Amino acid sequence: MRRKMFFIAPLAILAMLLFIVAGGEVVLHLWNWLLPPLFGWHQITFWQALGILVLCRILFGRIGGRGFHRSNFRRRMSERWEHMTPEERERFRQGMRGRCGFGTPESESKQP
Repeated sequence: MRRKMFFIAPLAILAMLLFIVAGGEVVLHLWNWLLPPLFGWHQITFWQALGILVLCRILFGRIGGRGFHRSNFRRRMSERWEHMTPEERERFRQGMRGRCGFGTPESESKQP
């Protein structure tokens, strides 16, 4: 088992490095192909392309992943919804309508 890991670890590191280089090259070529002719922006270097890739990763989450786990979120919300009474569900709906701009909040609708 150790002998197998001895060969897999360097291959995994090499694969990650190749993935990073390929991602940087893709961003570099797409940027330099599209943005200077369309908007008159300057061309970028490979290191700037890697910086853009990292920035996008920070701002938008995983690269190639699902972001936060929506299935877990939906499942948890479904479980909570099932445990609510009809009055609690209606109160929740009214609160969401008020927050999202689909009607007036309860405090404003009760004015004389």
